[in-house]
Amino acid sequence: MTRIADKWVFKSRFRAHVFGWRSQPAITRIAEAVSEIKRVARTDPVLAADGAVAFLERLVPAIEQVDGSSGAIGSAVKRAISELAKLVIAASAPANVRDEWLERLWDAFNKDGYGYLDTLGDLWGELCATDERAHAWADRLSQFVRTEYAAPREGFHYVKGVDACLSALFKVKRFDDLRAILERTGKPFWPYHQWGFKALIAEGKRAEALRYAESHRGINDGYAIDRACETLLLESGLADEAYRRYALRTNQQSTYLATFRAVVKKYPHKDPRAILADLVKSTPGEHGKWFAAAKGAGLYDDAIALVQYAPADPKTLARAARDFVERRPLFAMEAAVAGLHWAAEGYGYEITGLDIRELYRSGLAAAANADRTDDYHARTRAIIETADKPFVDAIALAH
Repeated sequence: MTRIADKWVFKSRFRAHVFGWRSQPAITRIAEAVSEIKRVARTDPVLAADGAVAFLERLVPAIEQVDGSSGAIGSAVKRAISELAKLVIAASAPANVRDEWLERLWDAFNKDGYGYLDTLGDLWGELCATDERAHAWADRLSQFVRTEYAAPREGFHYVKGVDACLSALFKVKRFDDLRAILERTGKPFWPYHQWGFKALIAEGKRAEALRYAESHRGINDGYAIDRACETLLLESGLADEAYRRYALRTNQQSTYLATFRAVVKKYPHKDPRAILADLVKSTPGEHGKWFAAAKGAGLYDDAIALVQYAPADPKTLARAARDFVERRPLFAMEAAVAGLHWAAEGYGYEITGLDIRELYRSGLAAAANADRTDDYHARTRAIIETADKPFVDAIALAH
């Protein structure tokens, strides 16, 4: 295996500080390395697992100078660990080979001063593969943790390797020992206490697990705990309670539309209109920002009501007006009127005269299709009367 493994392409690409501060080359090389190892796994799972270990040994020294401020390199590393750990766990390797892998991974894990390999700790029990090996690691790590926490300290004290210890204890269902370790760690810290939560679930104590999670909230643990509790309730068939208590917090995405879709997808039994109403209530004063979500769900009347109540981006409204001139002309007209109103009020980013003219023309075309031209002219005239000169000039050029 050693002779063949020396042919790994990634080995020459992952040398100490090879990427400097640039994140994109590192991200690209990480993806290429994972692909290379996964290709080998199709025909030789043990060799691929050995390659995964070799890659993880080289990873941190190669990227430790990379600029991680955007979070992109950290995300790439997490994805790589997730994919490669599966290969190591699944490989049917001889006992001595797996023992060697674990020692190498443990050494890399402890040398990592940047936290890139931290997720290996949560996977340690599974990486052990057998209960016998997990028991041995649990004993080894438990002694280490007890020594680290022997002296009393105020507040929370982080000890590298506690998560690996808890993972190994969980693997072999030594739940009392697991809880004894947690008692030593001090204040709530969800990356550790999630194992107490999981232990209670494994013991069939779901209601107690929910109370345990809620009582172990730390300063920055809210989102992770909410996700864990939501998942538990959904798996327990308590979707309504999961929705009521956690859905609006745990499914936040990068846009309002994506958030709405995430909640609808996770809770298909809920009326989308009710979900939209709850999301709107959760963001006071931001009704207009849910316009795209309502439109995407086909809730056209709701969408117009939202932008009549609170500001929305005129460019978003302009796209709606343009796209629905033929299909839903009355909706398009109302979107255009709302867009003109909020543009005249100064809302929107870098709104140009061209944007105003196109918005007005889309609304006019939609009004004609809806046989509401007189109404459109009357309403836009009222907007123009209070608007500034550039806005009025833009409308004049639209005629």
